[in-house]
Amino acid sequence: MENRHKIKIVITFACLTALSFFFAKQYRKKRKQSRTCCYLKTESKPQASFKRVLADNSYSPFKHLKFSESNEGLEHPYKAKIDALLIEPFKFKFLEGNVDMEMKESYVWVEKEAQLEELVDILSNEKVIAVDTEQHGLRSFLGFTALIQVSAKGRDYLIDTIALHDFMGILRPVFANPSICKVFHGADNDVIWLQRDFHIYVVNLFDTAKACELLSKPQKSLAYLLETYCNVTTNKQLQREDWRQRPLSAEMVKYAQTDVHYLLYIAHCLALELKQEDTGSSLLLETSRRSNSLCLQLFSKDIEASPGESSAFSIITKHLSYQGGPSSNIIYSQELVRRLCTWRDIMARLHDESLRYVLSDHAIVALAHRVPVSNAEIFETISQADLTVDSLNQFALQSPSPLICSHFEDFHYLFQDKLSDPEFDLILQKHLGPDGSCPLSIYNYALLSKINLKPTDRLVSKQNGTKHAKRVGKKASRLLFVKKFSCKAPVYHNCRIYANDGRMLCYCDRKKLEWYLQRGLAKLVEEDPPAIMLLFEPKGRPEDEDNDFYVQSKKNICVGCGEGNHYLRYRIIPSCYRVHFPEHLKSHRSHDIVLVCVDCHEIAHASAEKHKKKVASEFGIPLFVHRVTDSGQAPPLEEDGSSDQTANKETGVSPLQLRTAAMALLRHGSRIPPSRREELMQVVVEYYGGKEISQDDLERALLVGMTPLERKRLKKKKGLSFIHSTSLIKNVAKKNANGMMSDEVANLDLTSPVDDTLDSTESNGDVLISTQSKLSLLGHGPHGNQVVDHILKEYGDDGIREFCQRWRRVFVEAVHPRFLPSGWDVKHSGRRDFGEFSVYHRRSKKVLE
Repeated sequence: MENRHKIKIVITFACLTALSFFFAKQYRKKRKQSRTCCYLKTESKPQASFKRVLADNSYSPFKHLKFSESNEGLEHPYKAKIDALLIEPFKFKFLEGNVDMEMKESYVWVEKEAQLEELVDILSNEKVIAVDTEQHGLRSFLGFTALIQVSAKGRDYLIDTIALHDFMGILRPVFANPSICKVFHGADNDVIWLQRDFHIYVVNLFDTAKACELLSKPQKSLAYLLETYCNVTTNKQLQREDWRQRPLSAEMVKYAQTDVHYLLYIAHCLALELKQEDTGSSLLLETSRRSNSLCLQLFSKDIEASPGESSAFSIITKHLSYQGGPSSNIIYSQELVRRLCTWRDIMARLHDESLRYVLSDHAIVALAHRVPVSNAEIFETISQADLTVDSLNQFALQSPSPLICSHFEDFHYLFQDKLSDPEFDLILQKHLGPDGSCPLSIYNYALLSKINLKPTDRLVSKQNGTKHAKRVGKKASRLLFVKKFSCKAPVYHNCRIYANDGRMLCYCDRKKLEWYLQRGLAKLVEEDPPAIMLLFEPKGRPEDEDNDFYVQSKKNICVGCGEGNHYLRYRIIPSCYRVHFPEHLKSHRSHDIVLVCVDCHEIAHASAEKHKKKVASEFGIPLFVHRVTDSGQAPPLEEDGSSDQTANKETGVSPLQLRTAAMALLRHGSRIPPSRREELMQVVVEYYGGKEISQDDLERALLVGMTPLERKRLKKKKGLSFIHSTSLIKNVAKKNANGMMSDEVANLDLTSPVDDTLDSTESNGDVLISTQSKLSLLGHGPHGNQVVDHILKEYGDDGIREFCQRWRRVFVEAVHPRFLPSGWDVKHSGRRDFGEFSVYHRRSKKVLE
C-alpha cells in the first residue's frame, strides 16, 4: 500500500511538472509572438483579396499565356496576328460624324462580373476604342493595375480592376481582336502591365506618342496634347495618387476619365496631320507599324543571381567605392550593404512591398557607415537618412517603415561580424515557416518552395566547402567583370537632330551634336534634352534609307533581360568581319551594337563563337592561321599563283608556337634547360626555313602577327625583359661556323627599333609574312578578312547584307531579346550615302580637319 501511494505521488508530480513546462512554453511562445507581431496581421491591403495572381513574388520566371505545348511561353502568343499588322495595318476611322468635345460627368463604373461581360459585348462591336491604365507600385513588390479606363463613342467606362481582378480575363478577346484598334498614349508600360496582371495581350495598337515623334512635336506628353487640341488642362501629379483607395475622390475620377475621353479625338487630329505631311499616307502607316511593334514586348521578372545583388552593386558603386587600396572599414561596409540588400529583397517579396517602402538606399548607406547597436540607434539612423531624400510621391511615408518596426530583431543578425550565409534562409523560415511571425499570402507562399532554387542554393556551404568556394569565386569574378567592363556612363543620350525643315532625322549622343555645333553646321534648338537643327540640306532621310531605327529613342538597359544597373556594348556582327566591310556598309554601326548585361553577353558570345566555326566550315577558311613562314625564305610563287609550299602542309610553324618560343628565348635565354632550349630554337629555325638565326631574327619572329598596339607595348618592356637573351645567341653562334661571329651577336643593340613592316598573305592556311599588317595572326582577323573578301567577290554588297542578317538571327535565337529598341530589324539594310559634311565623306573630312 505504501509503495502504491508513493508511485501515485511520483506520477502526479511528473504530470504537474510536464503541464507546467507545456504552459510555460506556450506562454513564452505567445509572448514572443506578441513582441514580433507582423504589421500585416493588423493591416489589410487590397491585393490580399485576390484569389489568383499570375506574377507572384517568387524567384521563378513569369509564365505567359500559351496556346500550344511547343510554344513554352517563350514567344508572344499573338505574334502571327501582330506580324500581319506590321505588314498591312487595318484601315479605320478614329471618329465618325460630329464630335461632342464636352466631357460629361456621367461615366460607367464597372465593378461586377456581369457589368464586365456586358461591357465586352459593347466593345466587341466597336472598330476603335481608347484605353489607359492607372498603376500602384509603392505598396506592392511588382506593382499592379488598379484601374482601367476605356472610352468608345463618347461613353467612358472605369473598370475597378481590384474588385474584378480574378475576372479580368473576360476582356482578353477584345484586346486580342485585330479588327479593333486600341488607342493608347505612351503604351510601352501599359502593354506589359496588362500581360503581368491579367494575361491580356494588346493586338492592333495606335500610340499617339509615336505619332508625335513622327510629326516632330515639341512635346509628346498627353498633357501637352490635351491642352493643344482640346484646350483642357490636367494635373499630372494625380498620376502618383494612391489608386488603390475606394471610393476614388472626385478629382481622381475626373483625371482618369479625362485621360481617355479626348484620346480618340486627339488621335483623329494627329492622323489628319500625318496625312497632310505625306499625301501617300506612309507616315500614318509608319505610326501604326511602330505602335504595333510595342505589342510584341513580353513581360518578364527581374531575376538576379542572388537576392538584392543588383541593388547592392548600384549602392556600392555610387556611395561606397574606394579610391586607391581598399580598407577594412570599406570592405566591412560593403559587406553590410550586401546583407541589407539581400534582407530587404526577401522581406519586400515576403510582405509584397516595394524596396523603397521597406528601406531606402540612403538608409542602407547610413546603416552601413554607422552600424547602430540598439533599436533606438537603428530607428534614428533610418529616420535621419530618409529626411534627406526628397519624396517622390504624395504618400506620407513612415520612417522607419512598419515592416522594420515589426522586425527590428533581424538587424542584430545582420550586424554580426561573422554572419554565415545560411542565416538568411533561417530568417525566411522564421518569418514564413510553420511558426512564422508573418502571414502567408498568394504572393509569398511560393517563396518557401522556390527560395532554395535560386538564392540560398548558392549560399549553403557547410556541407561542401569546395563547391562553395567555386560559387564564391565565380560570383567574385562576375562582379569584377561587371566593375571593369560595364559602361561607366549612359550610352544613349537621346539627343535629337532635326533637318532644316523641322523633320526629325535621328537620335544621337552629345559628341555628335557638338561636332555639328563646333563647325557651325547646326544651331541649338532645345537644351534639355539637347536638340539641334541642321543649317544645310541632309543627303537623305531615315524613311528614304529604310533606317527607322535611328529615329527612335533608346533605353540604357540590357536588350535581353532589361537589366539596367549594369550593361556593356555587344557587337552583334563580330569585329573580325565588320572591320573589313566597305565604308558605306559599316559607317552606321549603332544598329548592330546593343547593350547587354554580363549574363546575356555570355550567352551571346558563346553562340557567336559556335557560329564562327560554322562559317569557317562553310567557306573552307579556318578560324586561325595554322602555319606561318618567313617571306624571305618562302618558295617563289608559280605563274598560276600556286606555290610548292601549298602542297607541303608541314612548312612553317604555328603563330602561337612561334611567339611563345621567341618570347621564352628572348626573356630567359641561357637559363632554359638545354633540351628545352634546343626544342624552342628549332621552332624559330623552322620558321626561317632552316637558316641560322640571330638576335634580330628572334625579335622579328616575336613581332610576327602582332598588332601595332601590341608592338608598342613590347617596345616599352623590351629593355627589361630581354636581359638574358644576348648570351643565348652568343652561345648558339659559337656552335655554328656558318653563323654570325660571336662578337657581332654580342654587340647587337637590344634597344634599336624593330621592323614594324610585317604583314600576311594567305595560302591554304599557311601565311607568308610580307609587309604592313594591323591584324593579329593569333585571332580571327585573317579569317574574317578572307571571308569578307570572298563574299564581296562572289555576291557584292547584297552578300554582305545577307551575311549581317545571318548574324542578327544568331543573336536573336540565342538571347531571345525582349527589350530591343523599336525599329530594330533583322533585315535592316545598313546602307547610307554620305553628304557633303558627313564625318565619313573623305573630301569633307580632309577639309574639316
